[in-house]
Amino acid sequence: MKLSKEDIKKIIPHREPFLFIDEIVEISPGKSVKAIKYVKGDEFYFKGHFPENPIMPGVIIIETMAQAGAVSLLMLEQYKGKLVLFAGIDNAKFKKIVRPNDVLEMEVEIISLKMNVGRAKAVVKVNNELACSAELLFYVS
Repeated sequence: MKLSKEDIKKIIPHREPFLFIDEIVEISPGKSVKAIKYVKGDEFYFKGHFPENPIMPGVIIIETMAQAGAVSLLMLEQYKGKLVLFAGIDNAKFKKIVRPNDVLEMEVEIISLKMNVGRAKAVVKVNNELACSAELLFYVS
């Protein structure tokens, strides 16, 4: 199942300039998701990070992965209309600088979910090279 940005807006509450997912290319609700982010040069964070050497901030990369995972969770009937919030981030590693015109290819797998608390493994690749990996802890409110 593929989802456009407009479809994504029907699932998660994020909006521009803080909606970072451009499309979902594959999804298994509550289990896994593959998503795409097209990094443009005019995004708000590049104005200050860094004007002469634009680099996508690591926290934005983490947020992008989290938004992808949230789409998967919020497609489950019991979580529709709820919020997915960070409860923690473990083992975050940044391996490649992300710049304008890069395409982030994300894979997020929900590895545990009990009640409203869970954990996901997430990776981001650019040109098939690992850019970031992390374990995301979340709470569904």
